[in-house]
Amino acid sequence: MHSGVLPNALRRLREDKSDVHIALYNYRSAEQLTGLRQRSLDIALVCDPPPADDPDLEAAQVLDDPMLLAIPEGHPLAVAKHLTPEDLAAQKWIGVMHEEGALRHDNFIAACAKAGFTPDIAMEATEPLAALGLVAAGLGLTMIQQSLRHQAPAGVVLRELAWFSYRTALWAAWHKVNLRPLVGNFRATLLHSSSEMAGASAV
Repeated sequence: MHSGVLPNALRRLREDKSDVHIALYNYRSAEQLTGLRQRSLDIALVCDPPPADDPDLEAAQVLDDPMLLAIPEGHPLAVAKHLTPEDLAAQKWIGVMHEEGALRHDNFIAACAKAGFTPDIAMEATEPLAALGLVAAGLGLTMIQQSLRHQAPAGVVLRELAWFSYRTALWAAWHKVNLRPLVGNFRATLLHSSSEMAGASAV
């Protein structure tokens, strides 16, 4: 939701079909895929797509976000000319424990180790915007996806790290048998919205 992929698509849907009823549910990826199979959900946004050979479901990637380093304003690293893995290893970190569980967290830690540092996680937040609030309070550093850069509060400086390769991915999934044309139209709108965002972020 915070990345803008879903809000942009919903706004376009409203412009074309102002009388349509929209219901949003906050489910884990596995629950969403079950909902698609049971036809209780029309579209799912999941961290991991269904298998490529799934007999019922299809998916397309709608987000592939590089990460930005969030630093408290006034911190020496906020104005440092070059940032190295050694610089980051010496700092206190705010981790983000994703709702999907430990796998994504472990993948992030593994990416840090591959880049040459291990984050000293002093505290954890349940979602990225909460972590940014803690950074603004001067309590540590964190990483957020690039699409959240406009959500950063005052007191936070965002820096790109060309040598850090971890990315945040998101897929849209749906049932192969489309029972309603409106669902197909919204899926096309969602994929178009995500491609536009990808083009904008590359500029």
